[in-house]
Amino acid sequence: MTLQDFFAENPACAVAFSGGVDSAALLSAAVTYGRKAAAYFVRTVFQPEFELKDALETAERLGTELRILDFDILSVPEVAANPADRCYYCKRALFSRILAAAEADGFPVVLDGCNASDDEAGRPGMRALRELGVRSPLRECGMAKTAVRRLAREAGLPVWDKPSYDCLATRVPVGTAITARDLERVSRGEDALVALGLADFRLRLRGENALLQVRAEQMPLAQTLLPELQAGLAADFHSIFLDGIPRPPREN
Repeated sequence: MTLQDFFAENPACAVAFSGGVDSAALLSAAVTYGRKAAAYFVRTVFQPEFELKDALETAERLGTELRILDFDILSVPEVAANPADRCYYCKRALFSRILAAAEADGFPVVLDGCNASDDEAGRPGMRALRELGVRSPLRECGMAKTAVRRLAREAGLPVWDKPSYDCLATRVPVGTAITARDLERVSRGEDALVALGLADFRLRLRGENALLQVRAEQMPLAQTLLPELQAGLAADFHSIFLDGIPRPPREN
C-alpha cells in the first residue's frame, strides 16, 4: 500500500500533529492525497514552546488549520507517577482528547506519525494507539525514517532534517514523580543550552542536580560552556554534570 492508496480509502482524516518530521510528512500526504484533513496539537507541560511554533509554521505552509487542545497531563495519576509504562497512559489520555475533538469535527479517522523504524517493543504508547483504533499510515505503508525525511524534504517542509525530540517527561528518572516545577527547570535549562549554541542534547534531572548529555562532537563546546551554564542555572540546579552520548543508530 502507498500513502496515495491509504488516503484514497480514507479521504477525511484528523492528524495528531507534534511539529516533528513524521507528523509533518504525514500531514503533507493527507493534504496532497486526501479530500479533507485537519491537524490537532495537544498542548501540555511536556512540550517546549518551539514544538508548537514548528507545528504552527508547518500547518500554515500546508494551508491547514492547526487545532490546539490544552490539557493538564499531570492530572492523570498514572502519568504523574512516572512508571516504566508512563507513555501508555500518556498516549491514551492525549489521543482520547484528539479522538473526541475529531469526532465532533466530523473526522472518522485519527492518524499518528509512527513510522516503520519505530520499535513497538520499546514504545508502550503504541499499544494505546492500537487499543484506541488510531491508524499509523507511515508504518502501515512500510515507510522507515529515511523515507519519511525524504518525503518531507520533497514537500519543501523546513522540519525535514529536524532531530528527533523526546518529550520533557523523559528527563525525569522512571519512578520519580513528575512535577511542573521540575519540568520548568528542565525547560529553562534546555533553552539556555540552545542559546549557548548546543544542539541535539538532553538535560536530565538527578534530584536537585542535572546530567547534561551531548554528542561527542559537541563535548568540547559543552566543557567550555559548563561554568557559564552552572552560574546561569544555579537557581535551578545545585550542580550540572557532563556525559557523552553515542551517535544515534543509522536510520533504515
